Amino acid sequence: MEDVLNLYARPHDPKRPVVCFDEARKELHGQTRPPVPAAPGRPAREDYEYSREGTANLFLFVEPLAGRRWVSVTEHRAGADFAHQMKHLCDVQYPGAEVIRVVLDNLNTHGPGSLFATFDPEEAWRLVRRLEFHYTPKHASWLNMAELELSVLARQCLDRRIGDVATLVTEVAAWERRRNAARVKIDWCFRAADARVKLKHLYPQPQEEQHETSVTDH
Repeated sequence: MEDVLNLYARPHDPKRPVVCFDEARKELHGQTRPPVPAAPGRPAREDYEYSREGTANLFLFVEPLAGRRWVSVTEHRAGADFAHQMKHLCDVQYPGAEVIRVVLDNLNTHGPGSLFATFDPEEAWRLVRRLEFHYTPKHASWLNMAELELSVLARQCLDRRIGDVATLVTEVAAWERRRNAARVKIDWCFRAADARVKLKHLYPQPQEEQHETSVTDH
């Protein structure tokens, strides 16, 4: 836990950016009847029934101190998908960075193994040498600031029916452009010192010394 919190406390370094990564699923729901648009004195209306059109996966990256994020819409979220996201991170988003420090959860696909299973060894090693993974503890994914950004995305863009992948891609891209244009940053205030007080119960407790006493009966 403190590994991630100490990472967040460091100043912005373009050569060693801190990037948070997470993923989420979006169910695609289509309209069974044409919705009724709003009119004077009447709100917009849509039928409560909808058609299921499958699901899509969202990969989200956010660099909190730079105020930039990007979202990729994919069909799957397997190890190969993760590997290609990491390649895009290295070669497209941060080609000049020496090391990219990535905060992510402990999903079984989130690791170097996915890169070696997807690319040839030389390419996998090239990417792994530029990536520094920092994992959130089990049951503490809230430490990943990408979860905050996914929550904003859900409220501002995904809180309505979207019936197909093409529309999802268009809407997410529009949200991304607006938020990046505003350079919205995340001011993380929870530090390691706070964790030692408020989450003291999660820390290993030192063992008290056990003193053997002998009693002699007279």
